[in-house]
Amino acid sequence: MTITSTYENIIPVNCASGLICENSALIENLKIEIENLKQQATTDALTGLYNYRFFADSLPREMERAQRSLQPMSLIIIDVDYFKKFNDQWGHEIGNRALIHIANLIMQTIRKLDIACRFGGEEFVVILPNTDLRQSIYVADRIREAIENTALHIDQERSVKITASLGVDEYRANHSDTIDGFIKRVDSWLYQAKNVGRNRVMHPDVTQDSLVKSNVTSDEKDALFNAFSDDSE
Repeated sequence: MTITSTYENIIPVNCASGLICENSALIENLKIEIENLKQQATTDALTGLYNYRFFADSLPREMERAQRSLQPMSLIIIDVDYFKKFNDQWGHEIGNRALIHIANLIMQTIRKLDIACRFGGEEFVVILPNTDLRQSIYVADRIREAIENTALHIDQERSVKITASLGVDEYRANHSDTIDGFIKRVDSWLYQAKNVGRNRVMHPDVTQDSLVKSNVTSDEKDALFNAFSDDSE
């Protein structure tokens, strides 16, 4: 049959009788393939980060969780500076390597519970659950510094520095933003970062009103700050 020819290396599955059951083996392999397809559907093929589809599913969920738990969540939007010029100078293959390089730096900087996605083109987003504005600014600064201070090696003799602009803001239970409204709010800070010179983080003023004590546990706070205790080379 056409289906079984697709699975040349079927994993044997023992039936209750002790004999190998080909149908059960096929089912197990189909389950594995379905899981792989699910992962592919939510993963950006180039960078290995989550893709826009996963982001579009995750942000509403995290905003709803912030409403229920009364704990803030934050969003960072990252845009690679002058990426079109970079591609024009170095070519799209090196440009793709630059995006992979930046994705790896983001993953090395954030916590396991944070959600990093490729937003599209040279833009990335990071959702930070249970994270207020002050903490998210700290994370954004760390990402910006990691990108600026870690050159991309073109070959054994050449390397190039890359910078990025970042916008960051928080969402709280008392905010009335829609999903699109919250994204636009963070995006407006990104555009300010680009307009005032790039390679910087822009955000609202960290006022007392924006620093209302949240219900983040001490363990979660420790996890946040311990994740950034060692500087990346």
